[in-house]
Amino acid sequence: MGMLKEFKEFAVKGNMIDMAVGIIIGAAFGKVVSSLVKDVLMPPLGLLIGGVDFTDLAITLKAAADGAEAVTLNYGAFIQTIVDFLIVAFAIFVAIKVINTLKRKEEEAAAAPPKPSNEELLLSEIRDLLKTK
Repeated sequence: MGMLKEFKEFAVKGNMIDMAVGIIIGAAFGKVVSSLVKDVLMPPLGLLIGGVDFTDLAITLKAAADGAEAVTLNYGAFIQTIVDFLIVAFAIFVAIKVINTLKRKEEEAAAAPPKPSNEELLLSEIRDLLKTK
């Protein structure tokens, strides 16, 4: 029964839930980025280099014959996947950089001692004046 209790604590922990939400959002974000690359970025890029659609780029290793499909090396799809990866990686890098900057500012604000109030400053001045007399 102890192992079941430990598993329940592990599964219900905030970190586990946060990780699950992150994975789901990451999968959706990946689809958005793939669409951005495929539908928005690659067509103009292909047009700039002569109307080439990267997803159709392939090298035929063996031509189709007798009902068998052609064997191709689809390097265009690979280029598409690399561009998708680079954009996702850059977006995640920027997001983490922003989060770290916000955390750093928050930590600096928490670490800085609060300014003494006017009453404390006045009491300090009185104390210092009494010490000199």
